[in-house]
Amino acid sequence: MILALTANGPGEFSGWVRPLLAALYARDPELDVRLFFVPDDYATGREAEVARALFPAAHVYGPREYLQFAIGRRPAGLPMRADRVQYLGGDLMHAARLQKRLGGIATSYKFSRKSYRRLFARVFAVDEANRTQLIEWGVPPERIAVIGNLAIDAALAEALGAFGDPPSDAARDGIIIMPGSRKNEVANIYAMFVAVAVELRRRLGNVPIAFGRSPFTTDGELASALASGGDPRVYGVRAELVDGATAIRCGSDVFPVVAAAMRAAASARLAISIPGTKLTELAALGVPAIVCIPFNAPELAVINGPLQYVGRLPLIGTPLKRAAVLAVAARFTHYAQPNMDMERRVLPELSGTLFPARIAAVAAEHYIDGAWCRQTGAELRAFYAPHAGAAQRMSGALLEASSS
Repeated sequence: MILALTANGPGEFSGWVRPLLAALYARDPELDVRLFFVPDDYATGREAEVARALFPAAHVYGPREYLQFAIGRRPAGLPMRADRVQYLGGDLMHAARLQKRLGGIATSYKFSRKSYRRLFARVFAVDEANRTQLIEWGVPPERIAVIGNLAIDAALAEALGAFGDPPSDAARDGIIIMPGSRKNEVANIYAMFVAVAVELRRRLGNVPIAFGRSPFTTDGELASALASGGDPRVYGVRAELVDGATAIRCGSDVFPVVAAAMRAAASARLAISIPGTKLTELAALGVPAIVCIPFNAPELAVINGPLQYVGRLPLIGTPLKRAAVLAVAARFTHYAQPNMDMERRVLPELSGTLFPARIAAVAAEHYIDGAWCRQTGAELRAFYAPHAGAAQRMSGALLEASSS
């Protein structure tokens, strides 16, 4: 069987592609996988490299290779036809383009649109709410299969070391900090969160505090960001990457940096994070988070579409993009995915112009409240527990459909 997949940014690869490919290879080690990373404003640029290292048996194509194929140039060794094209991230038009060039059965995960109601033979839904949304988008109900949230399997597998990560006690009964992986996040949020960590050290003494590092961030990018202190409007501090890139030092304070973020997070009491897939993964592990949505400099945010490039216009670009980002943000009742899924504010959300001392004060207050951490963690874990096994269910459906 030849399976072609689309993917885009770090969240979709880590949360969707990674657990699904692991399940597929477990079922069929000889499976011919063609993984295409499509252009995306949220991508880090290192997704293809990380995918090749984690899944050496897969044939991985970067965004440039995909674009060349999309307009007519066929990469060496790519078969003329695939058995299936599966959407797992990026704009749906890329999955449609791959199917047009490679043929085969087209299927999607979580998303569709009315214009694609004839394209996708099946759409795998996250839950019943997603199923209802898909029907509203024009997907015939008989083509929808509710299989669960793949990100839950990603978190559980990473916490157990299934992707080759070593164990870590760096944040045991302490605080794990997740600054993000996109370039603007690395350049600014790290500096802000280092300031938060320093303040937490003053408030909480020797409580373990560690940074969960993304595999998509290079040593050079992280070291440069720490040395710069970020944009002045994020109120970060300068620091340095030390001990072979395994720690951050700021003055006399040293904080471990762990690449196996979920392995370390699994034993933490509390997390501090920006919105993203990591919040769902932390919730699956029963780790509550303080969610930070800084609008200190909205024009630095990455957003999909033409508005991302409006900010580059002279004079008017910055205020236009700032207004656009704030307008989009105002549409959300919740920013954290677990809060959206549970339809209430389970995790504290701090938004607006944020100061490190304020973040640290809220985090310290919740950390000290051990009962809140335990109860909230248990509630989150129980909510997402039914999703476990989504990758097995989806991989089975993909392979069975192809053999029938």
